[in-house]
Amino acid sequence: MLYRIRTGCPWRDLPQAFGCWNRIYKRFNAWSAAGKWIEIFKALVVEPDLEWAFIDGSYAKAHQHSAGAASSEDEAIGKSRAGNTSKIHLAVDAHGLPVEFEITGGQVNDCTVAPELIARLPRVETIIADKGYDSERIRETIESQGAKSVIPRKRNSVKGNADLDRGLYRYRHLVENTFARLKHYRAVASRFDKLKRNYESMVAMACMILWLPM
Repeated sequence: MLYRIRTGCPWRDLPQAFGCWNRIYKRFNAWSAAGKWIEIFKALVVEPDLEWAFIDGSYAKAHQHSAGAASSEDEAIGKSRAGNTSKIHLAVDAHGLPVEFEITGGQVNDCTVAPELIARLPRVETIIADKGYDSERIRETIESQGAKSVIPRKRNSVKGNADLDRGLYRYRHLVENTFARLKHYRAVASRFDKLKRNYESMVAMACMILWLPM
């Protein structure tokens, strides 16, 4: 499974040394359906440093292999400027380690997902995001959890950015760095999985690896 997430190869192209590809896929799919990969990821998120938390979103191009799922459910593939894409909405701690994520279609706006993503976070002192999250609803969600928001307002804002903690905002590159590390894994950088739950599992596995002491 780690070989597949690293290379992004079709399951049937797994090296024979690993055993029957179909058995490997069936075990992966069963664990995905049971939510096991998400559970393992959550179990590894031990004592995150949530003095600061950073949120952002990033696209993953949907490969042609991801099309045609025999499902009536939303499989989180949508049309954006980049074509058919999925979007990873990610929250990381003060060290850039992933704490929570959500997968949507690429057409979904960051502001739409942010309140739910923030609500799932453990207690945070400060949440930092770029101006794509400039929304009073998001600021209210953050404040309702007893946290401070560091989100720049857009140029046409009446309130302006006089109160923005620019020193802290500079560290927003931590979440961008995490996306870069996650996308070292081809099965995360591009979506090859038809089912949303299976792509979520691939992202969860990549997040797990970042938490391992290596």
